[in-house]
Amino acid sequence: MEGLTISVWVLALLILIALAFDFMNGFHDGANSISTIVATGALTPKQAVLFASFFNFAALWVFQLKVAATIGKGTVDPAFVDHYVIFGALCGALAWNIVTWFYGIPSSSSHALIGGLVGATVAKAGGIAPIVWSGFGKILIFIIISPLVGFLLGGMLMVLVAWVFRKQSPHQAGRWFQHAQLVAAAAYSLGHGGNDAQKTIGIIWLLLISAGAATADVATLPNWVIYSCYFAIAWGTYLGGWRIVKTMGTKITKLTSVSGSCASMGGAISLGLATLGGIPVSTTHTITGAIVGVGAAQDVKAVRWGITLNLVIAWILTIPASGLIAALFWKFGRSFLG
Repeated sequence: MEGLTISVWVLALLILIALAFDFMNGFHDGANSISTIVATGALTPKQAVLFASFFNFAALWVFQLKVAATIGKGTVDPAFVDHYVIFGALCGALAWNIVTWFYGIPSSSSHALIGGLVGATVAKAGGIAPIVWSGFGKILIFIIISPLVGFLLGGMLMVLVAWVFRKQSPHQAGRWFQHAQLVAAAAYSLGHGGNDAQKTIGIIWLLLISAGAATADVATLPNWVIYSCYFAIAWGTYLGGWRIVKTMGTKITKLTSVSGSCASMGGAISLGLATLGGIPVSTTHTITGAIVGVGAAQDVKAVRWGITLNLVIAWILTIPASGLIAALFWKFGRSFLG
């Protein structure tokens, strides 16, 4: 590969680590796509993961690479990014994902990756100069906005459904949503794949730019990068993260076919709008906000607010924690990668 500034073997290793993160993203966050349909019994767990993984991959043909561009060019200055930074960012994000998966905490893989990228870049530069605040600031703002939008949309849809079906019993209304919740879950899975797979695409793109194998023009991004990232996240989703399914599907609030449909569709609309706008939001935050919203729309006491507060604390810690771990891996990588 002519023009590479690092060895082919190091480049291949880092791409494999990136795909491992993408796989873990699906494994960790795939629960967001299937928690509602598993909790309501619409599909068996095996059916649900196959269903979700298919639509995660199908997002490849639905969305443009706007989120990848934000990660690749709009978070940190690419001039400061080298293979040591990419190594630190990926390892920091992977480590945080593994810790939160082990404890069943639905934290954000997206923010772990962004925190890792910023942490490793700041460690290299010795300061915050490389941060592109127009992009990174937008990501920080949407830590608050995305769950609120999910909350509002989920709650509004729940209220709307209650009004439309006000003359029917819960059992009669539920029959309408036995299949509708599958449509909602499919839409959410499309949004999840479209937003999250592109984050890894953006990281590999940054790596190829730093190696001299691509430019900032998306046309120079090889198709194999796009297909492999979508496949990795779909495969991770298929294998599933059952520890997190339990938290998302049962611990926050009790879901029915009606409330599950409203939560999934509220999250899907939020993710679709963010992906079309090129905003790398947290799919975890979005669906959690939607689940809390449908629960609160029925009865404020139906939401387990203690569990919700613990999730929020984990969200706040994700970017600084993954950034700190990434900085340590960056230092280690300078010796390990030569």
